Amino acid sequence: MKIFKLKMYLLIVFLPLLGSISAGFFGNLLGEEGALRLTTSLMAITSLLSLLAFYEVGLQNANLYIKLSNWFESEFLIIDWGFQFDSLTVIMLVVVSLISSLVHLYSIEYMKGDPHRPRFFAYLSLFTFFMLILVTADNFVQMFVGWEGVGLCSYLLINFWFTRLQANKSAIQAMLVNRIGDFGLALGIMAIFAEFQALDYSTVFANAPEAIGHSLNFLNFKVDSLSLIAILLFVGAVGKSAQLGLHTWLPNAMEGPTPVSALIHAATMVTAGVFLLARSSPLIEYAPAALQVIAILGAMTAFFAATTGLLQNDLKKVIAYSTCSQLGYMIFACGLSAYEAGVFHLSNHAFFKALLFLSAGSVIHAMADEQDIRRLGGLHQILPFTYAMMLIGSLALIGFPFLTGFYSKDLILELAVANFSLAGHFSHWLGTIAAFFTAFYSTRLLYLTFLAKPAGFRKSYEGAHDSGLAMSLPLFLLSLGSLFIGYTTKDLFVGVGTNFWSNALFIHPSHLSLWEAEFLPSSIKLLPVLLSLFGAFSGYILYSSYSHYLYSFKVKTSFGRKVYSFLNRKWFFDKVYNEFILVTSLNIAYHNTYKIVDRGMIEILGPYGLSHFLYSKAKALTQFHIGYLYNYTLIFSLALLLSVLFQLNLFFTFLSQEQFLFFILLTLLLI
Repeated sequence: MKIFKLKMYLLIVFLPLLGSISAGFFGNLLGEEGALRLTTSLMAITSLLSLLAFYEVGLQNANLYIKLSNWFESEFLIIDWGFQFDSLTVIMLVVVSLISSLVHLYSIEYMKGDPHRPRFFAYLSLFTFFMLILVTADNFVQMFVGWEGVGLCSYLLINFWFTRLQANKSAIQAMLVNRIGDFGLALGIMAIFAEFQALDYSTVFANAPEAIGHSLNFLNFKVDSLSLIAILLFVGAVGKSAQLGLHTWLPNAMEGPTPVSALIHAATMVTAGVFLLARSSPLIEYAPAALQVIAILGAMTAFFAATTGLLQNDLKKVIAYSTCSQLGYMIFACGLSAYEAGVFHLSNHAFFKALLFLSAGSVIHAMADEQDIRRLGGLHQILPFTYAMMLIGSLALIGFPFLTGFYSKDLILELAVANFSLAGHFSHWLGTIAAFFTAFYSTRLLYLTFLAKPAGFRKSYEGAHDSGLAMSLPLFLLSLGSLFIGYTTKDLFVGVGTNFWSNALFIHPSHLSLWEAEFLPSSIKLLPVLLSLFGAFSGYILYSSYSHYLYSFKVKTSFGRKVYSFLNRKWFFDKVYNEFILVTSLNIAYHNTYKIVDRGMIEILGPYGLSHFLYSKAKALTQFHIGYLYNYTLIFSLALLLSVLFQLNLFFTFLSQEQFLFFILLTLLLI
């Protein structure tokens, strides 16, 4: 029985890898339909096994640790292939495997007609496998393997249609921007080893209190070791979870197929940063300065992305910026030591965000790949099922009362107030204002896509229809999650007195604020809900009855044009990065590094300089040999004389051996 359990838990991790290898290397043998059915079936089995693991580990509190084999040893550095199944892990397993299974099923119909479907499904399964490696690892190095693996798979999936130039550029941007965050994470792992001489979670977390007051030398400065480690780990989370500064890759990742967007935004890559912070809570809790940085940057991200989503016109980019904004909520929840609320919002967000993206894919699929919301409209009659699904997803996103998003997002804002700190109040107000903007742009998206007058081409509308069963069934199942998951799991995940998390999360006793949040004034608790409802109402009224005023404000007033340009062009982050940072870096690299160092010192002192020196001296020697007999006779006579002097040791009475050899070499060079 024990062996069967171990095999079950290992199958959760390795079944997606088996599906990826089968579809990727043996797709021709299996056939296109066979490869699709195999990978989807294996993901469905993984989902069922994940639910069993959730019951056993999460509900029965039976944590499991598996040491598969030794990986490598180098003195104090001992790394094993080990797997850790605790409450945090099984939540991520359920979220990742369920969403991935539904995305696999959805993609069967969505990608129909594409000649490379087996390769696409191989990438999806490989993506899932690396995410499962990331969340089940019991040490930082194995976690880093999964971390880099999801980065690789994101590149492959965003660039799946590799003949499109924009897809190439977006995939490269995602890879390069994430390398910045990954570099910070790698430094953080090195700092952990420097402080604790270990990298497995149990050893590091158990010894975290002993490192209080210790310092490390970083960039020739002595800094608090736990604060340094927490900040470096957060840099990794900033890259993966697209926080302010390294967020630019996330909206551009929409160039990949829509199922890829759903998988990246709902269950895999972007949630890795939040998971890392939650997993590292025993370290971060002892670094109060780092917690404030995390909270403030997360709140700024939530506000920035919400304002940017107001005036985007690409259907998928609006939803992408909503992902960026919701990730800001999760991150600042972790910064306020409300890890359970952050993970709760992560699991809730996965369902309604996957629903939104897959519904958007249904619209794009029906409308001949049109995704500019200014060229849509009137689809509520043509695509009634898709409209219903996107309406449910949008209401859950804005935190409509008693839907999934309401239970987690509002709780995070309440905990921010109950934190009673400057960072907490800052996060609360920015998050509350962001809730208003979220409701506004969600309503704008719904209205322009489904309720406004048709603005697209007649040809697109003629063939539009709701999707088939393979695409509709995942939407229906996700809509159930968007309606009921928050209500059914609230008391289990974030209820007062719940013992669900056991030792998976650590919150310092001085940072607990759940009790205070229970007794906040009703006005503070109701404010985000009222602002969300007002944002939704104002968005509908403005775009349904007063759109001409919005148009006049944008076109006829200087202030309106500036506001529209500022928000539509994403706060000019791309312009600043491209025209100032990148161009300056490239100019410095060309005029200094390349011209002075590469072509200058390295070439002159290196192979080019040596070859030029030898060539010039060889050419000089060839000039000396002009072919006359008396020249050769003179050289022969001088050589004979020198050899005789050397043999008789007469010459050394005046010169030492080294001086004599130098004299010979100098003579040859001067010839």
